[in-house]
Amino acid sequence: MMVDGNSLTVEGVIRVARYGEKVEMDEKALEKVRKARETIEKILREGKPIYGVNTGFGELAKVKIDENEIKELQYNLIRSHSCGVGDALPEEVVRAMMLLRLNSLLKGYSGVREEVVEKLQQALNLRFYPYVPSQGSVGASGDLVPLAHIALALIGEGKAFYNGDLVEAHEAMEKIGMEPLKLEAKEGIALINGTQYMAAILSLAIYDAFNLLKNAQIAGVMSLEALKGTNSAFRQEISMARPHAGQIRISQNLMRLTRDSEIIEKYGNERVQDAYTLRCMPQVFGAMYDSLEYIKKILNVEINSATDNPLVFDNDVISCGNFHGEPLAIAIDLLNIVLTKMASFSERRIARLVDEKLSGLPPFLSSKPGLNSGMMILQYVAASLVSENKSMAYPASVDSIPTSANQEDYQSMGSIGARKLMQILRNAEKVIAIEYMVASQALEFINEKPSKATKIAYQMIRKEINSLKKDRAMYDDIEKIAYLVHNGNIVREVEKNVKLD
Repeated sequence: MMVDGNSLTVEGVIRVARYGEKVEMDEKALEKVRKARETIEKILREGKPIYGVNTGFGELAKVKIDENEIKELQYNLIRSHSCGVGDALPEEVVRAMMLLRLNSLLKGYSGVREEVVEKLQQALNLRFYPYVPSQGSVGASGDLVPLAHIALALIGEGKAFYNGDLVEAHEAMEKIGMEPLKLEAKEGIALINGTQYMAAILSLAIYDAFNLLKNAQIAGVMSLEALKGTNSAFRQEISMARPHAGQIRISQNLMRLTRDSEIIEKYGNERVQDAYTLRCMPQVFGAMYDSLEYIKKILNVEINSATDNPLVFDNDVISCGNFHGEPLAIAIDLLNIVLTKMASFSERRIARLVDEKLSGLPPFLSSKPGLNSGMMILQYVAASLVSENKSMAYPASVDSIPTSANQEDYQSMGSIGARKLMQILRNAEKVIAIEYMVASQALEFINEKPSKATKIAYQMIRKEINSLKKDRAMYDDIEKIAYLVHNGNIVREVEKNVKLD
């Protein structure tokens, strides 16, 4: 994939970070990198002060650095900032961070040498996987701490993973044939001053969130049919009377997903209206879709932006605040809310399916209730996951704790929201997987044929897990269907026959 600083997409991030596609660098972008470097070296020869290049950092910006200590300053910066804690970030997140940092440097505003971007390219293409702890960023002076751990590994210090084992970074480099990066002036701060931790997690999560929303629609329609509901509330004229773009799109999807359903044809016409979690799917899913589109719009700008400090412009170097994570912090918090609501919406349909008083189906979808608990406890698990998500959905960006002796006195805390986002997304995927399982079991008790889309999803689920004839341990079943959800397997099969927007 060609990287040029301006045209990276979320889908491109996925291809490189998750699936290992190799990257190339655009020659015009490299020329901008060279030109900016010439400016840095010219200003250094003139002896002018440049923040973080021949001065200290943060509150220490007033301290002038001697010319013979400028290189040491960059190494000290990376070492001092490599103090993260917590679990290591997954490989796909670290790869996304490196790709996004490379793309930002290729815009030509950072003043690094060509060797720096070449080293990031090499690290990606050789699958070099630095050890990066997940905690320690406040998401404002860039994601300093996690990015510092990547830079630390690139200079041959710190740690990295090789074949699943955590080893010294220089050992991993030797095994893959990679030399450590030698830093020059400005390059340490350029490697760590950016929003790429937040942007990497959000890039992966927004891609998965769009996929999850499609899964939620398919699972919702399965539940609608299993509950013998009607699709009349999905009619286009209803959405045109309240023409939110997302609602219109989702109502069209739901109509396609319910097409040719014998269940709806037989029972749906008898229903005046269904419960909100069935009847209001266009409105609720539609609002979620609109929110996802907004988040992706913000992200598309961010991943093609220069987010370090200072920046180089036409023979001038200017200190600025492009590293501040506020745009991402708010977007991340919104995604956490959307995913929490998506899972909560699903859990209410699960609860309805297992409740004989609401479903008209056997208690807990067991053919011999009492002796068997059936799918009773699956709803407990869904409720637990939803409650956990609710506890994490409080916006991280409403908080701020000043740092660097109040020089950096307002933080975005978007990194906190990003850490929560990874867990909230995993929880939501499992809740949708449980709805698939419960709705598929409910369809076992209905003689009429479901829609074509539901039948495809049902068959995909049954390839992985059997219907529940008597009680069994279902923890593996949940993981199997959650895997289908995460990887988009059910969506892809359904979309071969039913187009989803």
